[in-house]
Amino acid sequence: MSMKKSSPEKSSRSAKGRRPPPGSKKQKGLSRRGFLGSTAAGGVVVASSTEARAAQPKTMGPHKTALTLNVNGKDRKVSVEPRVTLLRALRNDLDVTGPKEICDRGSCGGCGVHLDGKLVNSCMLLAVDAVGKKITTIEGLSQDGKLHPIQAEFVKADALQCGFCTPGMVMACKALLDHNKNPSLVEIKRGLSGNICRCGTYTRIFSAVQAAAKLV
Repeated sequence: MSMKKSSPEKSSRSAKGRRPPPGSKKQKGLSRRGFLGSTAAGGVVVASSTEARAAQPKTMGPHKTALTLNVNGKDRKVSVEPRVTLLRALRNDLDVTGPKEICDRGSCGGCGVHLDGKLVNSCMLLAVDAVGKKITTIEGLSQDGKLHPIQAEFVKADALQCGFCTPGMVMACKALLDHNKNPSLVEIKRGLSGNICRCGTYTRIFSAVQAAAKLV
């Protein structure tokens, strides 16, 4: 039985008419499927990079930046460098001198203020981080020239000597009584544990808090 052999010329024409499989080294150019895939991938990369840029925080500084701080119910304009703490912005730029700069490391409580009702050490918080929040200092506790009950009880109990720690101590007492209307002596001590009185008037401070708890 004889077998017919195809001529080299015919084999060559047949090979030229066939499309090589995807990924073959003989394939030249870019297929339609490959083109669509690369286009879609490129779109994802562009979208991802755009979203990443949008998610980045706004860069501020190093020069002074105009801020609006709500202090004791009033919006106050201030221009400070982004590195300035809330404490220094209050004292040096807004002349709100109730909070005291003592340790400048958040360990004594003398700079205590309320931020949206929460007690914070203003020496450990940047002014820019307080934008859009309600800041309350000891100056904001008295109304129409009348002392807040906690302030009045501090005076009655003679719960201060030099008075340097007093503003932060009063703000800590206010935060405590806002969350616990009738604290025990143990709870008072725990609530004021972040505040230091170098004059040692702790027993009088505790008595002032117990008396104020009956009035607020």
